[in-house]
Amino acid sequence: MEDSVGKVITLIGSSPESFEKAVASAVKAAAKTLHGIHVADVRKLYVHIENGKITSYRARVRLAFEYDEKSK
Repeated sequence: MEDSVGKVITLIGSSPESFEKAVASAVKAAAKTLHGIHVADVRKLYVHIENGKITSYRARVRLAFEYDEKSK
């Protein structure tokens, strides 16, 4: 087994529908440029409210992925 190194970034996903979709939007965006994403750690959930109504669901997500020195 080879040694490996991982890297962690934090993103904020948003959705007008749900927390689940907010997390999914962060993962989907990251997957466009990052390879080897293997865990998502949801750190914080919150909503934006206007005129007494929820307008968007937000999720702060830490994503861990494989670090590849070749892509520096």
